[in-house]
Amino acid sequence: SRLTGAVVWTNTPSEAGAGRVLPDGCMDLLWHQGRLLVAGPDTHAYVTAGEPGVWVGVRFYPGTAPAVLGVPAHELRDRRVALSELRPAAEVRRLTARVNSAPEPASGLEELALRLAAGTGPPDRLLRHLVTALGEGRPVAATADELGLGARQLHRRSLAAFGYGPKMLARVLRLQRALGLAREGLPFAETAVRAGFADQAHLARDVKELAGLRLGELLGRG
Repeated sequence: SRLTGAVVWTNTPSEAGAGRVLPDGCMDLLWHQGRLLVAGPDTHAYVTAGEPGVWVGVRFYPGTAPAVLGVPAHELRDRRVALSELRPAAEVRRLTARVNSAPEPASGLEELALRLAAGTGPPDRLLRHLVTALGEGRPVAATADELGLGARQLHRRSLAAFGYGPKMLARVLRLQRALGLAREGLPFAETAVRAGFADQAHLARDVKELAGLRLGELLGRG
């Protein structure tokens, strides 16, 4: 995407049934059947209803969507809402018409995200450092010290930016790190160690709790 750190995606659900969206620390601006929606940050797997039709999304880099959309992340935690619940109806009608008139919904939605982002300041470097550090497996306390933030201040900033505290963010990023390693074909025991889990049992518990399935099932091996 032309929006720093964001990813534009398109998905057409199959008739096979529901899909599964895993926690990743992100929020999405969505387009579906001519409507604009927002997906808040997840603390567990979101099982889609397999609604027919093309879905298009702009997945914002972790911590950046609240400034663009004008809403604290924790207010949308584990929720999907119409954009009209967050912004004036007349504005949303105008924005929706602009996306619907684009040659492709994906290009129209990306252009909308760019327009919304243009009205905000530069991304918060502190939040980006937090995501990078926790994504690399750094301890929360050590990262807070690096940033010069107390525990309460860091928790408050995290709630607004990510929808949950830094410890939950670290768990979500660790899950994504483990999934990436496992998809490369690493044995689960090695995946656990390299991703920062205490052991394979710890990995299994976190995957089941956050994703709702066993790791092998997620990877199509179970």
